[in-house]
Amino acid sequence: MAKKQSAGTPATQAADRAGVPWTAHPYAHDPRSASYGLEAAEALGVGPETVFKTLLADCDGTLVVGVVPVDTQLDLKALAKAAGAKKATMADPAQAERVTGYVVGGISPLGQKRALPTVVDESAVGLPTVYVSGGRRGFDVGLAPADLVALTRATIGPIARR
Repeated sequence: MAKKQSAGTPATQAADRAGVPWTAHPYAHDPRSASYGLEAAEALGVGPETVFKTLLADCDGTLVVGVVPVDTQLDLKALAKAAGAKKATMADPAQAERVTGYVVGGISPLGQKRALPTVVDESAVGLPTVYVSGGRRGFDVGLAPADLVALTRATIGPIARR
């Protein structure tokens, strides 16, 4: 994977600082799209199982990031278990934006304002490349799953359900 010149988002800057190779994948975002993630997969011409969405949940009072394929749902019970919590509920979108520094639909697991506990779905492990938001709508970055895990200090768990 060739490293591309930074697009200047906190996500790409974090990858650059860590020396992690990544590729830039901009696309024309349609604000009327029902699913930002499925829109990205289609625009990039890749399978939805390789494009991952970043979701925030409140796990017993602690915000936790769940990273799952865009064609799945975040299993809140599984996320709570992976985070060592009893219960998880989806975080308020305004709170997610405030804490991460990104807008909904462009929240990246990389370069967030504050490092949050992160769990990446186990399906990422077997893939050569995963695509995550690059920090704005219409811009994804491709990187190795191991690099995603290392950059976010994530744990890996079965947190997605179809």
